[in-house]
Amino acid sequence: MLKKIVVLATFCFFINCTDTTNLGNCIQTLPLNLVTDLNNPEMINAQTPGGFAQLSGGSKGVLIFNKNGSDFVAFDRLCPNNDCNSAMTFENRLLQCTCDKSKYSVDFGGAPQTDGFQCPAIEYRVTKNGTTIRISNF
Repeated sequence: MLKKIVVLATFCFFINCTDTTNLGNCIQTLPLNLVTDLNNPEMINAQTPGGFAQLSGGSKGVLIFNKNGSDFVAFDRLCPNNDCNSAMTFENRLLQCTCDKSKYSVDFGGAPQTDGFQCPAIEYRVTKNGTTIRISNF
């Protein structure tokens, strides 16, 4: 009985706290299939926890971030509102659109950190096998 109550409460929580009304207008994903090696000189900074590298690919380039030494995340540097010709910059674990100053967290799936913005940064799937890193659309 307790198990049913927990499941029902969890379901209700997600239904009530998730508003995806305007997310249909967001860019969901872009085609990408990029393979690189952590030993490449362009990836040297991404070898350590908290380190990152900026790679060619995607729409405005790809940022790959080393979260903790073994987990990596990757995001397109295209501003989620697609309102800027410049690529997003990266500082203090946040991507920032240079045109509208909106910020997006690499720790929370590219979630917007600026009030009034709903579209997340475009996240790519990262698969690590040894020193090989594959970045692709989901």
